[in-house]
Amino acid sequence: MASHRWPVIVAPQFDELLSSWLHRLAFANGVAPRAFARVLGLAPGMWSASLDLRLPGNTASQLCTNTGVSLDHLSGMTLSHALPKRILLPLRSSGRRDRSTWLQFCSRCLAEDPHPYFRRRWRLASRVACSRHGCRLRDRCPFCRSRIAVFDQGKLVPQHYCVRCWYDLRRASIVAISPGAKWFDGCIDDIFRSEALSSSPPGRALVRRLQSIPRLAGSFPESVLTNLSTAARTRCVERLTRHLSDWLMNEEDVDDGVRQSLIPAADSHSSLVELLVAALAPKRGRPSTAMNGRRPTLDPAKLFKAHIETLDMRSLSSTGIGQ
Repeated sequence: MASHRWPVIVAPQFDELLSSWLHRLAFANGVAPRAFARVLGLAPGMWSASLDLRLPGNTASQLCTNTGVSLDHLSGMTLSHALPKRILLPLRSSGRRDRSTWLQFCSRCLAEDPHPYFRRRWRLASRVACSRHGCRLRDRCPFCRSRIAVFDQGKLVPQHYCVRCWYDLRRASIVAISPGAKWFDGCIDDIFRSEALSSSPPGRALVRRLQSIPRLAGSFPESVLTNLSTAARTRCVERLTRHLSDWLMNEEDVDDGVRQSLIPAADSHSSLVELLVAALAPKRGRPSTAMNGRRPTLDPAKLFKAHIETLDMRSLSSTGIGQ
């Protein structure tokens, strides 16, 4: 019997984007990504990035048949659920340095991967830092400043090489990020790991507030978060959280669990979400605090108090106390 399976099957990695898996699948079977669009019966352009947003039934069936990967697993690699859609980076081809591109990456993650791949959470505009390595994410090739465009690769080259200049993205230098911005980034990421919370009224309100961060920071008052490059978004978050950085500069005074887990992935931190929503609300009748240099928009004492309370609640829950 002749098998319908393609010669080489590639296993999806943890939190891998569907487009990233498709690019690796194409390369493993000796087909350039641009040509692989025709194999799937799709038009050229940002074909794989579009599948991240919506996977048509006929394409899903073809992939299931040819790879043996289940429909549920394929669906889990898309952005159709779990992640808040309003803060996804848009699919755009932009040459301006301060404008967003569709995907970010951490060069250290790519360098440490046995098979370099792009993560789903790198599509979120709210993400500016790598939670594993603590460095700022990148959204462009550091050599030629082009966006990540693996879907347009016409040659048989691994996806971690720039399509325009062949630069190995694993070699990109590390960009530092302030402790306050890193803390805030991890806080927001942990909140959106809970699908129920991200789709709740407080979660939706938080998404709206995050979109207005450029205006609150006073750096790009006419723009929204999803329209800015990673570097521009980082500047906004660092400016907004500069007083948080004062609290976090002496890392020996901050418990490892606080720095790494930040907030528990449980419903007990809903009070912290409400606090963040209130902190990011525009202040009527006076200029942004980030612009006039007065009190910080984000109050470190209140945020840390709410955070420590949620950590204490998780500790009590794990020991059975209070149940």
